[in-house]
Amino acid sequence: MSGKRETVVDVQGTVEDGFEPVRDAFAANFARRGERGAAVAVYRHGRKIVDLWGGSRDADGPEDGGAPWEADTAQVIRSATKGVAAIVPLLLHQRGLLDLDAPVGTYWPEFKAAGKDRVLVRHLLSHRAGLPVLDTPLTPEQALDGVSGPDALAAQAPAWTPGAEHGYHAQTYSWLLAELVRRVTGRTIGTWIADEISGPLGLELWVGAPADALARTGRLADVEAPVPPAAAGLRVRPKRDVAEAYRDPASLTRRAFGAIAPAPDENADAYRAAELPASNGIATARALARCYAALIGPVDGHPRLFAPATLTLARTEESAGPDRTLVVNTRFGLGYMLHGPASPLLAPGSFGHPGRGGCLAFADPESGTAFGYVTNGMQQNVTADPRAQALVRAVRAALDA
Repeated sequence: MSGKRETVVDVQGTVEDGFEPVRDAFAANFARRGERGAAVAVYRHGRKIVDLWGGSRDADGPEDGGAPWEADTAQVIRSATKGVAAIVPLLLHQRGLLDLDAPVGTYWPEFKAAGKDRVLVRHLLSHRAGLPVLDTPLTPEQALDGVSGPDALAAQAPAWTPGAEHGYHAQTYSWLLAELVRRVTGRTIGTWIADEISGPLGLELWVGAPADALARTGRLADVEAPVPPAAAGLRVRPKRDVAEAYRDPASLTRRAFGAIAPAPDENADAYRAAELPASNGIATARALARCYAALIGPVDGHPRLFAPATLTLARTEESAGPDRTLVVNTRFGLGYMLHGPASPLLAPGSFGHPGRGGCLAFADPESGTAFGYVTNGMQQNVTADPRAQALVRAVRAALDA
């Protein structure tokens, strides 16, 4: 008899009656899907019903001797940050401070250069601006300085006619959104999130982490993805055209994900303390779930953040079909990925955002459900992770029971 030995992890935390399948799926992620350290949380109608964590805080630590993942362990959430960052322009619009149909140059005059005078604010949020790549990638130091990224994008010519097509703005979303928010509010986007969202809601969530957050943030590491049947029904090897796009240095795919070169050290304090709203948010699963719960309903006496009209904007399809960057069909509302084959969420009305390699956060207004999952083991995926999908399926089964 042969085969890989299953890993047994002591899962910590609580689940309400009826949601035990989520605990089972979470434990199975460690046993069969290569999980190192992770947490998952679920809110329903503003109440926390699942709050679980387990494994090691550091994915690259010794498997049998790493520090344990604690209740307050936070993690870099990569592109799941985009869904948090999108709250800012949508709330600014809700407050009458930002016109989604105005040219970006209305607020950021230098941006009009190189044929971008007709790029609208909504194009930035729906990945239709034509700016997923930079002709000259930024160094890690330039990427973090808050100036070089916006300057480069102000000078950059679009890769396609803005508004005509869509393609995931993997890295450039950071500087586009950050500079727009700074021009409108006079504050950095990380400061705005801290002042208006994380602070009032008591969230362990930061874009630009302070020292106390850095001290309890685990380390990321690449880990091997599972093979069927542990892959939760997902394709774990990319299609040939997708694989070729990632290998081709001239492709929009490689250039979009390589807008910072060489790749920054995501475990470095300097990276984590900077503000990159596309990629370097730090959060607990509990904070992500609570944040999304607050978008769709009241939480512990706090009024909902999104008015009904704003919620409609977030999850009304703006972009759909072939994605120029990801080379698969994707769907976006304003700032959010929508439910579909490339990024399965809970139900057709769900909206949220995955993080490359594993993390996922979303809300489903119809069922009143909000979900957050964070991991330190980065598997080779962009929009759908087998571990996250196993948890989503367990939540769905519990709700349907």
